Amino acid sequence: MRDNSFMKAVLYAAALAVLTYAALCALLYLLQDRLLYLRTAESARPGAGVLRLKCGNATLKVWELHREQRAAVIYFGGNAEDVSANLADFAAAFPDRAVYLVNYRGYGGSTGSPSEAALIADAESIYDWVSAHHDRIAVLGRSLGSGVATALATRRPLERWLLRDRYDSLARIGMVRVPVLAVVAEDDEVVLRARSDALIAAIPQNIRHVVMIGAATHNDISSFPAYLASLRRFLAAAPASS
Repeated sequence: MRDNSFMKAVLYAAALAVLTYAALCALLYLLQDRLLYLRTAESARPGAGVLRLKCGNATLKVWELHREQRAAVIYFGGNAEDVSANLADFAAAFPDRAVYLVNYRGYGGSTGSPSEAALIADAESIYDWVSAHHDRIAVLGRSLGSGVATALATRRPLERWLLRDRYDSLARIGMVRVPVLAVVAEDDEVVLRARSDALIAAIPQNIRHVVMIGAATHNDISSFPAYLASLRRFLAAAPASS
């Protein structure tokens, strides 16, 4: 009898563990958007240009610089990043280019809810608007934005593509046909080096350019002078007729 009681207790514990695990998986699935997308509050930058673009069922708040320039850069930032914090640095780094810094849907004053499909569709809409106003377009993606920029680079003709670390970019990177600059944080504690190396290796060699920022981590790479300097050099090397 004691053996039967023991077995029943073991089976009950196992069933409870399975049910608990299933409930946790279901909860994580339902909450994945809140866990994956770390939305930012809307910020105010007096004097800075703001463009509001209707993209599907959302209206995106896009910061803009130097709209009068013929060449443009679209910036897709990282998760939980207030992209407006880059305005001064980008204004100084790219005086000869229009710069558009995107607040994803649900971020920084943009309406809607983020998802991979929605962010990629928004990126295409933003590109189409920018291409109607500018001759040449480069895209810059950082962290989460690298996935968005990678997808866009496979769907729209770009002048150049810059990414800061790495959705499944590895599956898409082989379809990119424009010059790519990968700027990597040497001590990135979020994106493992093996993943960055695999993605870089998959970039066709004839369009691949890589810069390693020594001692930089995932969140502080943009504070290193070599970060913006490498972006400026890469864009400056683009032929004017691209």
